[in-house]
Amino acid sequence: MKRKLVVIGAGMASGRMLEHLLAADPDGWDITLFNAEPRGNYNRIMLSPVLSGEKTWDEIVTHDEAWYAANRIACRFGEPVVRIDRQARVVHSNRGSAPYDKLVIATGSAPFVIPVPGRDLPGVVTYRDLDDTNAMIAAARPGAKAVVIGGGLLGLEAAAGLRQRGMEVTVIHLMGHLMERQLDPAAGYLLQRDLERRGIRVHCRGSTAAILGKDRVEGVLLEDNTGYEADLVCMAVGIRPETRLAVDAHLEVARGIVVDDRMVTSDPDILALGECVEHDGQLFGLVAPLYDQAKVAAATLMGQDAAFRPVQTATKLKVTGVDLFSAGDFADKPGREDIVFRDPARGVYKRLVIEQDRLIGAVMYGDTADGSWFFGLIKDATSIAPMRDTLIFGPTYQGGATANPLAAVAALPPEAEICGCNGVCKGTILTAIEGGATTLAEIRATTKASASCGTCTGLVEQVLASALGDAFEKPAAQPICGCTDLTHEDVRRLIKARGLKSMPAVMQELGWKTSCGCATCRPALNYYLLADWPGEYRDDPQSRFVNERNHANIQKDGTFSVVPRMWGGVTTPAELRAIADAAEKYAVPMVKVTGGQRIDLLGVRKEDLPAIWADLNAAGLVSGHAYAKGLRTVKTCVGSDFCRFGTQDSTGLGIRLEKRLWGSWTPHKVKLAVSGCPRNCAEATCKDVGIVCVESGYEIGVGGAAGMDVKETERLAKVATEDEAIEIVVAFVQLYREHAKYLDRPYKWLAKVGLDWVRAQVVEDRASRAALVARFDLSQSIHQRDPWAERAIPQARAGFAPLADLTREAAE
Repeated sequence: MKRKLVVIGAGMASGRMLEHLLAADPDGWDITLFNAEPRGNYNRIMLSPVLSGEKTWDEIVTHDEAWYAANRIACRFGEPVVRIDRQARVVHSNRGSAPYDKLVIATGSAPFVIPVPGRDLPGVVTYRDLDDTNAMIAAARPGAKAVVIGGGLLGLEAAAGLRQRGMEVTVIHLMGHLMERQLDPAAGYLLQRDLERRGIRVHCRGSTAAILGKDRVEGVLLEDNTGYEADLVCMAVGIRPETRLAVDAHLEVARGIVVDDRMVTSDPDILALGECVEHDGQLFGLVAPLYDQAKVAAATLMGQDAAFRPVQTATKLKVTGVDLFSAGDFADKPGREDIVFRDPARGVYKRLVIEQDRLIGAVMYGDTADGSWFFGLIKDATSIAPMRDTLIFGPTYQGGATANPLAAVAALPPEAEICGCNGVCKGTILTAIEGGATTLAEIRATTKASASCGTCTGLVEQVLASALGDAFEKPAAQPICGCTDLTHEDVRRLIKARGLKSMPAVMQELGWKTSCGCATCRPALNYYLLADWPGEYRDDPQSRFVNERNHANIQKDGTFSVVPRMWGGVTTPAELRAIADAAEKYAVPMVKVTGGQRIDLLGVRKEDLPAIWADLNAAGLVSGHAYAKGLRTVKTCVGSDFCRFGTQDSTGLGIRLEKRLWGSWTPHKVKLAVSGCPRNCAEATCKDVGIVCVESGYEIGVGGAAGMDVKETERLAKVATEDEAIEIVVAFVQLYREHAKYLDRPYKWLAKVGLDWVRAQVVEDRASRAALVARFDLSQSIHQRDPWAERAIPQARAGFAPLADLTREAAE
């Protein structure tokens, strides 16, 4: 008869324990799994990318319904356990009970809430699980204000995610610099500087006195009387082990549920693991030791000898574009010495802390490639005396190593940790390679290395390359999707080379594995066919993302935004009256000026879209294509007509560019700006295409960005006339249309093809430029139209997507 195992908590620790247990003994247990959340195991490490919009819920699910069903696990999700009866060996929930032979408590931790007035106001949230994340997503809207209390790992990840959703974010931190547990002041300064460059305000040495508001949160007041307005307050000041069930059951509890080396509590039939436990006086909040606990707990349940031995862990911050590594002890104490490397121009800082010829701490910012090697030296207490002079330069420079890029990973010992999330060392990966794993996917499947947060992927590939030598095949570029092995670049090339002019032709001739494609490949194919055969291919609305199908941006509540185009940011009293009338007529909840100098009507019901656009069209307004993979805005300053510093008519040039380019489909959204002088009030130097007017003409830059990545434009050309500037911009856009991978912004495409090649095509070769302009104009003659104009309304209605179909949206 099967033994009954009850598990309380369906988090990452218990999920990994079940994997180990089922792999070793798939039929030995009758398993019941309780979880207070109404869902199973998901990768909490990836909540930050979900908050920022970089990932979806489906992408972070670890165990789905099919997995639980295949392993015959009785899932009781959304059913919190309220009591453990140790004498009867029964667990009681708010809906029933379940007997056990063995019980595993994995209740995790609860967020700490500062006991200040106003902490219970609506709009005050913590950041711990998917519900917290969804609450923040629901509250996030561009221009709203968020205050994050806590400048540690979670707080900064929350702040970055909210900022990427358009909120104005302030971080309040009690200590003198951010992440003081992981960073020294110098690295903390660099982190604060980078966050402030992203538009996140940081207030250190700030102690919260009260959260203000009546019916909901309105602001935060500090002890020094500094106040910050807030539509949302996120508390991320720490966690506490969730021990209430254990306390009520009279198990031994200190700060956490006390366990021995075998993860057994004071009751021999009850185990515990994860953030709720205390082992040898230590608590655990990072995933690597939790996974070690999971392995030991599974072994204990199977009657095997195993012992949990905590190891040092390293820290990385999951904020796009921030490279940060910290491990060990870096406090200033007598008898210690520092080795410090600084490169202010590159934003690189490295500090190594040495004590008695041993590396005991490392802090790295801006360049963390050698982090795993330094971490190995710390864990192993390796003597660094022979390499003291070159230690700061990493493993490549030790023992006479030269510029071989694989020398660093080859120098790592087998016990060096490669994947911190899953506790996978180099030796484990080498064993998998010896067993026949030769690709990254196979390594992930057999060892789980790089299967969680993914930051170690490059290092895993280097281990593969080092071990396999010439037999290692550099990973091919990612295919478009699972329907094909072809990359975006392959498909574009073959569409042109073979004259493929329909989606069935592409799928048939290029060997698609599915008969009609999927939500990933169909939008890309639709764009490539539309761009390459503008006069022959007919656009397929159902192969567009939901916003493009509906010709409006869907909002979180299922309503839509309406954005009329304002040429170069210029409008008239008549247009403003028409917008005001429409806003009143259709009870628009919010009217907002956007960053692109337009007016956005937010909260329009789907059924009202045709009618509101009919009214706006009648007033001469056309779609601003705010939803499109196409031209969004051309931002301008007032230029020479009004500004005393203006050198050229930037407004007029912006209007000419917008009227020339609007309605053109592109691989991703495109934003332009024209500044009338080098003071750059239109922010032209961080747009996809930006023109800065000077006394002698027009300086054209391309490849800027001001979203998840912040990047300054690169100089493409300087010309003397407006006409030549427009011609070069049109040619550049067409070259981008013809060669870029779908969903690559121009700066990503430029990084692949090189600015010199682009300059040769659109600046230096006049014949090539003219041909590009001609092809753009041909496409525009067919596609440049307002989808809401009267002739297009029936087609727009036919292309509407039911809300149930809102399964995927492009990353903005």
